[in-house]
Amino acid sequence: MTVSEQVARVAQVSQVGPSEAESMCPHRLVLEHVTSRWGVLVLIELLDRSYRFSELRRAIGGVGRPVSEKMLTQTLQTLERDGLVHRDAKPVIPPRVDYSLTELGREAAGQVRALALWTHTRMPDVEQARRTYDEARELRSRAS
Repeated sequence: MTVSEQVARVAQVSQVGPSEAESMCPHRLVLEHVTSRWGVLVLIELLDRSYRFSELRRAIGGVGRPVSEKMLTQTLQTLERDGLVHRDAKPVIPPRVDYSLTELGREAAGQVRALALWTHTRMPDVEQARRTYDEARELRSRAS
């Protein structure tokens, strides 16, 4: 598909409802799920082991701002629907639900973790680029 065809496709997607957009551009929607704020953290955390809901919430909430129950539930349901997360509900009292990655989820999580490690490793370069940009912008604004 050419760039102009892709641009036309994106324009079409922005003018239709969610279910139509999903059928027109499904890979983009999955990319959004995998790279969402909580999606990234859920996938990376589940690479190590399976978690119960409250354990997972504590594990990913310990990195910055805590995730709400509603947001974590939505994220897990979305990733489960995409075939990346497996939900194992055990018929016991009290109820026990474990979350783990599927094979597809492990593959996606590995890619996401590689990107996260890259950002960690290259952060000094990013910070330098930001300083350079900010200094140049400040000089341009003074000159105006």
